[in-house]
Amino acid sequence: MKKVITYGTYDLLHYGHIKLLERAKALGDYLIVGVTADDFDKTRGKINVRQTLEERIAAVRAVNIADQIIVEQYEGQKIDDIKRYDVDVFTVGSDWEGVFDYLREYCEVIYLPRTQGISSTDIRSSEATFKIGMTGYSSFLNKFYKESTFVNAVDVIGLYSKDTTKLSKIKDELEFITNDYDELLENVDSVYIHSHPSSHYSECKKALLNGKNVLCESPVAMSSEECNELLKIAKDNGLTFMEAIRTAYTTAYSRLLLLLKSGKIGKVVSVDATCTSLSSGGDGSREKLNRWGSLEAWGPTTLLPVFQILGTDYESISFFFLKSSNGDYDSFTKIDFKYSFATASIKVGNGVKSEGELIISGTKGYVYVPAPWWKMDYFEIRYENPTDNKRYFYQINGEGIRYELVEFANAIRRGKPDFYIDRQVTIEISKIMHEFYSKVK
Repeated sequence: MKKVITYGTYDLLHYGHIKLLERAKALGDYLIVGVTADDFDKTRGKINVRQTLEERIAAVRAVNIADQIIVEQYEGQKIDDIKRYDVDVFTVGSDWEGVFDYLREYCEVIYLPRTQGISSTDIRSSEATFKIGMTGYSSFLNKFYKESTFVNAVDVIGLYSKDTTKLSKIKDELEFITNDYDELLENVDSVYIHSHPSSHYSECKKALLNGKNVLCESPVAMSSEECNELLKIAKDNGLTFMEAIRTAYTTAYSRLLLLLKSGKIGKVVSVDATCTSLSSGGDGSREKLNRWGSLEAWGPTTLLPVFQILGTDYESISFFFLKSSNGDYDSFTKIDFKYSFATASIKVGNGVKSEGELIISGTKGYVYVPAPWWKMDYFEIRYENPTDNKRYFYQINGEGIRYELVEFANAIRRGKPDFYIDRQVTIEISKIMHEFYSKVK
């Protein structure tokens, strides 16, 4: 029996996919089809995949061409599969001509002509995209715009700003720039808000009341009452209202949370997160018309793992902070949480520098994420016996921004709220802001 193997993502399965599978089947007696897993697609830079792995496998199975379907999960797996399944022929579309010649050492390699004029990319690109307008004046918007070009479901077309000094890189790329927020809202479907935190509530509320989906940097509001009001408006109007903490959308961070839940380090008893910067912008990219305090700039990021790992039902909280030389903002803040079963600590600084690491302690071991942990692509699980230590690597492109945008678009299409950050976490972050700044200001 002559065995043939081929691989693909098979997103939005179409006529071209089916013809390619038919040609592959004709090369032998038994066809094995490898469907790439979501994580593996991401490491290859394919972030626009619309369907889940289960949906894509079901679609391939439904056309009744493959004799066997497997999942491709890691780089180099093709060699393992060829050996494991005693494959005679490896085949793939001619757009990969020459890329897989190294497999000729193990089996015959055939590049098949693809069906002209049709592809999953073209199908996704031809669908309606969401027109996004940005608000703010930080140079971070240059990066946000650049990352948006990798996501074919969104099109960033406009900017609302009263100061474009830091935005020279995108001025010529946008369709329009305005200092009138109403004008922005009239011309877009959704808004990305990266203004000063004190403006988030009013800008989010106005956008939601005008029927616009919102992706807002955290904190989305400076009190739990304001936050709850925004969430209710979004729910009542069937709109997507998402919190933009890009760390939450990285594969490494998501996998870390799953490993913790599976008990890899036993019971978690401590979470310690640090984010600091000597620049006035907090993360090196947030120059402000109104200077941000350290908790405004870094607090949501450091609070994220605390609340997602330990929950929001802490027994007590204590604050320590240092004000800037002119007393306008907190240049360094430390917050300690006491739970009935654990403790947590965050350290944030604008003008104070420390090691930006994340350490999670458990009864069997601990997790170490090196600086800058918020751009997580690697972490270690360490044990008493060093030979048991494990390292985990997950490629990240764009610091999580493009993945965040993909999930924003998916949430709008599904008509369901974002599930990466629980609503209670969003509310608690806003609550912390109110409690802290009522003491500082």
